[in-house]
Amino acid sequence: MAILTQEEAKKIIDKVLSYSKADEMSVGLSGSRTGNIRYARNTVSTSGETNNLSLAVTAVFGKRSGTATINEFDDASLEKTVRRAEEIAQLAPENPEYMPMLGPQKYLETKTYAESTAKINPEFRAQAAFDSIDPCKKKNLTAAGYLEDTTGFSSFGNSKGLFGYNKATSVDFSITVRTADGLGSGYAIRDVNDVAKLSTKAATEIAMQKALASSKAQALEPGKYTVILEPTAAVDLLENMMRSMDARNADEGRSFLSKRGGETRLGEKLFDERVTIYSDPTNPDIPGSPYAGGGGGRFGGGGGDGRPQEKVVWIENGVVKNMYFSRYWAEKKGVKAVPPPSGFIMAGGTQSLADLIKSTERGILVTRFWYIRAVDPQTLLYTGLTRDGTFFIENGQIKYPVKNFRFNESPVIMLNNLEAMGKPERSGGNLIPPLKIRDFTFTSLSDAV
Repeated sequence: MAILTQEEAKKIIDKVLSYSKADEMSVGLSGSRTGNIRYARNTVSTSGETNNLSLAVTAVFGKRSGTATINEFDDASLEKTVRRAEEIAQLAPENPEYMPMLGPQKYLETKTYAESTAKINPEFRAQAAFDSIDPCKKKNLTAAGYLEDTTGFSSFGNSKGLFGYNKATSVDFSITVRTADGLGSGYAIRDVNDVAKLSTKAATEIAMQKALASSKAQALEPGKYTVILEPTAAVDLLENMMRSMDARNADEGRSFLSKRGGETRLGEKLFDERVTIYSDPTNPDIPGSPYAGGGGGRFGGGGGDGRPQEKVVWIENGVVKNMYFSRYWAEKKGVKAVPPPSGFIMAGGTQSLADLIKSTERGILVTRFWYIRAVDPQTLLYTGLTRDGTFFIENGQIKYPVKNFRFNESPVIMLNNLEAMGKPERSGGNLIPPLKIRDFTFTSLSDAV
């Protein structure tokens, strides 16, 4: 029962709404089947599968709201949940920023569901793990990996006639490979909606190459270097920047998009003119939910109210074109309530990672960052560590592995020091090109591999 059809979901939602005595009521209904397999030291340690179906009811009286949840679906239990939500709402304080619920909306068609992923079974997961572990064992390497697949749906409706339904699938895979002496480490990560696009063997082979190449790392002096950030590294800093494009934070002086006097940097050129970032839920490589709050999003930010997701250009040719707004703040400012994206696309070039390396006279290749923490939210200054494969480049070739660094850098400065971009690849639900950046700041060394 975990995966309901649109008709089944709407029938339950309509029944719940029929019990309402509140001024307004919304119902969210979601379900999923999630499977996983985990391995370490070349041996599977855990595997399993869970099924979940849950319903949340929010009742509103004036500006008071209350929510109750349940995972039982007989009529008596559903009505009891409605009464409980109404009781909580009557006791709750008023929310001065409450916005009335939306009426019916039109949603784009997005292809977030793949039948191949929905058909994954324990045998498939075992084979995926074997395809990763076996080549490592044959080369005396140690693999630790995790694969998780999810098939699910989200649906919602309210007393004003709004209804939405979306079915989606996803697969996430990560692999870390270590050399026998523990001094070399390689890493790769993949995420897809359609498991037919995933090869755990191919991803593992990349991690194996990095592990073998990264042993016997040499120390380099910290300082400013030209770096090539693989998408798995670039995405962390870019995601943090995109999460910071909330309009209210900018208006209230708490953002890198804030200016003195209460103005914002909307419409200003803040980045290299080659930087264009947009979101599009219909993109076939990173399809997203057709509505805000429909699952699959990585940004949050108060967007789970059923607003339609559309194609939005956030940065164009280095110019800030849009910020996202809560409905309350959009009404206050008299603008459209643009929800945060479920994923974003950074336009890139046609070069491969190898091409970027060949064009580099002296620099550092970074596989990924780890343990990233904010230093200054108003400049988006972050600190963190490189990990699992950091290499010195000289005259267009990888010369030797280097010890890991701690960095202090802002994605805003980083995108002003852009030298070149490669072809975008999917990473973390986004499309990110490998980036060649000059004057990237490394502040100290780290002994971790």
